[in-house]
Order: sequence, then structure tokens, then C-alpha cells
Amino acid sequence: MSGHEQKYINEAFETNWIAPLGPNVDAFEKEIAEYVGANDAVAVNSGTAAIHLALSLLDVNKGDIVFCSSLTFVASANPIIYQRAEPVFIDSEPGTWNMSPQALERAFHEATNEGRLPKAVIVVNLYGQSAKMDEILSICNHYRVPIIEDAAESLGSTFKGRASGTFGKFGIFSFNGNKIITTSGGGMLISNDIEAIKKARFLATQARDPAPHYQHSNIGFNYRMSNILAGIGRAQLEVLDDRVEARRVVFERYYQELAHLSGLHLMPELENTRSNRWLTALIINEEEAGVSAEEILRALTLENIEARPVWKPLHMQPIFQGTRYYQHSNSENISEYLFKSGICLPSGSNLEVEYQSKVINCIKDVINNNSKERDVIHI
Repeated sequence: MSGHEQKYINEAFETNWIAPLGPNVDAFEKEIAEYVGANDAVAVNSGTAAIHLALSLLDVNKGDIVFCSSLTFVASANPIIYQRAEPVFIDSEPGTWNMSPQALERAFHEATNEGRLPKAVIVVNLYGQSAKMDEILSICNHYRVPIIEDAAESLGSTFKGRASGTFGKFGIFSFNGNKIITTSGGGMLISNDIEAIKKARFLATQARDPAPHYQHSNIGFNYRMSNILAGIGRAQLEVLDDRVEARRVVFERYYQELAHLSGLHLMPELENTRSNRWLTALIINEEEAGVSAEEILRALTLENIEARPVWKPLHMQPIFQGTRYYQHSNSENISEYLFKSGICLPSGSNLEVEYQSKVINCIKDVINNNSKERDVIHI
């Protein structure tokens, strides 16, 4: 917490605005829209809800297909299933770890030949890093298919000076407890289409018709954010830039200490972008490092340090077994390689140097010990 949240929470209690509407909700929507440079925004109870609303607004229904990044959390794709549509997963590329324009182009080419273009493309900005939006926008605009930019992890990041989340027809943010700023649970849908956001606000409040009695002509959702949580979000937004800077400092420490080690490659930052470095992630080339990602994870766990593999690609998940998937190239399956070789390190905005040094030293010890063992075997 920033220390300023209680002010907004107290205002909600003192004015008796506890319900999922109120001054904090209105202000939070306006402040987020202004921060990223969007025309309007609607605050909801999760980033997943925001994606679901975006798909609903794009009239995605049963029998439709939606292209989606494969290397992401399952919440990026679950709303496709909510709409009874079919996800088609697109591989990553090595420069950003995000959606491969090369694979996307191939998926569109085949969809055109089959006479079945997708209703939407969900592009995920992984761990705070923007995807190659110039190439992806060019492809999607050519086929006239709208983009939903899943910026759940990239609030505060920029691509060529423009805020992450503002490149598609819709953008979504998450304020889950693990995000760079949090409302404990919450999300935001943004767009330059003010009428679409107005309709999203309507759908998110059970699609209640403007009548003196309770009347519903559309199926709606109970997706609105509470006035109390929006107050927390307002206070968190005030320190977002500080949080981004803190995460970038954490990444830079890791980079200075680990980047020179053979076989360790930290997540790249695309030229002319600025990642919020929500999580510091790296890949371990086992042949070069002489140690696997699994071995490093095991060593960190023994030191009571929580680190995790990168997201398991969605096309590998049991619930999506048999779903169509387009890899980066015939010889390169980037998302599967990242899953096998990638690790996310402790990256909190309040991570103390002492504890970060413990993580760094543990990794160095594992690599150095394995290097010595190899030398002994070689002798």
C-alpha cells in the first residue's frame, strides 16, 4: 500500500458510498483514462471481466474464432470460452516473448483460405513488455479484425511513447493483488470508443434498462467495481510511476549481476519501448549454463525463495487440448522453449537489496558449483 488509501476509503464510508458505484469509481475511471490517454474507461471487478466485456461488445459468439497469445495466464483466453467461441493460439517471438507477427500472419492466411476470419485478436503484453504492435496492428488492420490489448501486466509501460493498452479497439488492465498497482481485485476496460464504453458500463451492471422498475432486455453481468476498492485504486495510481521506477531498478540490479553469466538471458526490452518490468524474467540455456531452469528453481526453493516458471503456454493446457496453434516458424516453437527454460524472479516494488542479493548469490552458486563439477569431470 502507498499509505494514502485510507483517505479514499474513509470518504467512501463517511459518504455511505459502499455499493459498486460512487464518486471513487467515477474518479478512478477518469484518472486511468487520462493517465493512458484513452477517451473513456469502465472499472470492473477483474481484468478477466474486462476481456469478457470486450468480446461481448465485439459480438463474439458461438462458432466464432478468436486469435490469442499462447504464452499467457489462462484468464486471457477463458472469456473466449464464456462466449462459446473457439480460441486459436499464436506463438511468441524471441524479441519480446509476445505474439509472433510471423505466426499471426500465417494464421490469418489460413483463416482467409478457409473463409473464416477471427472476430478478434487478443494480444498479451507479457510481464510488462509490449508486443510488436506496429507489425501486429498492420496485419490486423489489413484483415479488418479488431485487437483487444491485454495489458493486465503492463500498466505504466509504453511503446514508442504511447501507453500500453491503447493500441487496440479495447485495452484491459488488471488490479489483482500481484499487479504493479492493486485494488486487491479489480480491472479496467478502456477504449477511444465512448459509446462502446457506455454500453460496457450498462452490461457490467446487469444490463438494467432505463425504466422505473427492474427490466432487462439484454443479458448482463455483475462486473462493477466497488466504491471502496476504487478508492484504493486512486491512491495506488498516484504512485504508479514510482512503482515502475522501483521495478526497473530491481531489474537493473539483476541485469548487472547476472547478465554476464554464461547461458543466462534476461527478458529483452524492445527498442523504443519502456517496460514496467512487472516481473524480472530470464531464460537459462542449459547447454551454455550447464544447469537447467528446474535445477535453479529447486535451489531457490531450498533457500525459501519463491520463484516460478514462466506461464505454461495455453495450447499445452489440458483444457485446451486439441486447439489449433501456430508456432513462430517450422523449426522454432518459442513459447514452449520459454516455458521449459524460463524463470520469474522475486521482483516486488519493495524488494530490499539484501534479499535481492540473496537471490542473486543463490543463482551464482548453482552455476559456479555446476561449472566446477564439469571442470572436475573434464580433468
